Amino acid sequence: MVKIYKPGKVAIVLQGRQAGKKVVVIKQNDEGTKERPYPHAVVAGIERYPRKVTKRMGTKKLQRRSKIKPFIKVVNYSHLFPTRYALELEALKGSVSTDTFREPTQREESKKNIKKLLEDRYTSGKNRWFFQPLRICADFTHKPVALILPAQWVAVSYAGSTGFKADPTES
Repeated sequence: MVKIYKPGKVAIVLQGRQAGKKVVVIKQNDEGTKERPYPHAVVAGIERYPRKVTKRMGTKKLQRRSKIKPFIKVVNYSHLFPTRYALELEALKGSVSTDTFREPTQREESKKNIKKLLEDRYTSGKNRWFFQPLRICADFTHKPVALILPAQWVAVSYAGSTGFKADPTES
């Protein structure tokens, strides 16, 4: 079987509280464990995305609007939608271990580390698409639901069938 979820792979959460949020895979487990007998991945994502900033804003306002609220979670593979994108964050891999989810203090510490890494990445201007919320389009004539990814690929779902289109304006 092909290993889709490798560390650094960007995916979209499909189910649960963070549904529709972009995440990056930190660790994958294709076989499962005794506690979790299903394929799963430890992911880090953005719960609250940074807000829009303009040139006219002052530095203090810019800093406030550039804050990110991260989350870390163990997610079943069936609740993730893989993308073709990857995020190169070597320090992210070492920030979360198997013991992180046992102790709340370690969980908070790893979230702080991830927040710092993601905010540094955002302020440097790299991977801008990762720090923008997913846009959802609906064409009410045909009633599809579309997820627009950075390269303008659209996953279109009609009553029971799915497909991909390059441009959402095409019919």
